[in-house]
Amino acid sequence: MALQIGDIAPDFEADTTEGRIRFHQWIGNSWVVLFSHPKDFTPVCTTELGYMARIKPEFDRRGVKIIGLSVDSVADHKKWANDIKETQGTAPNYPLIGDTDLKIAKLWGMLPAATGGEAAKRTPADNQTVRNVFVIGPDKTIKLILVYPMSAGRNFDEVLRVIDSLQLTAKHKVSTPANWQQGDEVIISGSVSDEEARKMFPQGWKAPKPYIRIVAAPRG
Repeated sequence: MALQIGDIAPDFEADTTEGRIRFHQWIGNSWVVLFSHPKDFTPVCTTELGYMARIKPEFDRRGVKIIGLSVDSVADHKKWANDIKETQGTAPNYPLIGDTDLKIAKLWGMLPAATGGEAAKRTPADNQTVRNVFVIGPDKTIKLILVYPMSAGRNFDEVLRVIDSLQLTAKHKVSTPANWQQGDEVIISGSVSDEEARKMFPQGWKAPKPYIRIVAAPRG
């Protein structure tokens, strides 16, 4: 069954480029981005891994761990890292999971459970559905799922934008409007009554419609 927002992130043990991990234990109390790849030594994924390495300080600043998964061996991941550094300027500075038995890709619903064969003999097209981004909260639940085609490189600036929204709305009873950026105005959640809102936002709010209550973004 496909994973959905709100589901507990499936736990697993795996070898990575930074040693063996138990996923939930590795998460600890952090936010996490897990992003997956259909094959090592593929062009679009090479650019993605390099870009994530360059902007890792932005994830660090938000208390977010990054981990990649590719349907190949850890040994291949380490060889690929050299190409990524050469072509993109920065090698992965976060762990990459090896998934040669396809176990994790299937556990996370990225490949059908009946999928078989050796990872080394599978083509990127065979694994084209392994192009996901998952954002996982400290409570180990899935907060965001993005699925991309092989031809379109992922927008990790958008992932950062959504994490800003997720972290803000986890602390405060607000929602973020279309194209919201950190520091922009927000919307008081529909579950909050006007009476509650007056206590929470004594400065008041703008209401172009009764159900759209706009306030400055809470701090802290």
